[in-house]
Amino acid sequence: MLLELLLAPPPVEQARSARNRAAVLEAAARLFAEHGVDGVSLDQVAAAAGVGKGTVFRRFGDKAGLAVALLDSRERVLQEGILHGPPPLGPGAPAAQRLTAFLDAYLDYLLEHLALVRMSETASPGARYRIGAYRFWHRHLAILLATTPDPDGTAHTLLAALAAEHVTALLPEVGEQRIRDNLRRVALAALGES
Repeated sequence: MLLELLLAPPPVEQARSARNRAAVLEAAARLFAEHGVDGVSLDQVAAAAGVGKGTVFRRFGDKAGLAVALLDSRERVLQEGILHGPPPLGPGAPAAQRLTAFLDAYLDYLLEHLALVRMSETASPGARYRIGAYRFWHRHLAILLATTPDPDGTAHTLLAALAAEHVTALLPEVGEQRIRDNLRRVALAALGES
């Protein structure tokens, strides 16, 4: 399956590197949960993980790189659901059902990890589009939108509405349910359904 090709296997690490990586990710997740993403420095993460600051910088680069690493396992769960899970998120349901199931599942994932996703997507201009998961989400939507005049463009349009910066700005004013309902409405309209 084309989507399977977009999943990169996790890198093979030496035991010490793997332990350090796990310690850093565990410390970061705990500190971010306790103090918020903006309230934690990489120095604090390194100290809590019991590793040197250089280890964190070499491994993750910056806080956005750390956010991407933290999100990786969470994204893989959603990706596995798309590839091998039960319908309607997984194979076996009509495109319209799979499309709305994905939008709901992605919005759930996004809202649960909004600050981390926002940091990973806005670290530098275009960062969102260089993340491997974005290519996966885009390809999945383009496949589901294959009957539309421009599947690739429509997939980008739907994903634009799910950008963390966009959702962060709209959430207080519009609310989760209106965002969810409008996403579904736009997606189904793109497929010519209501």
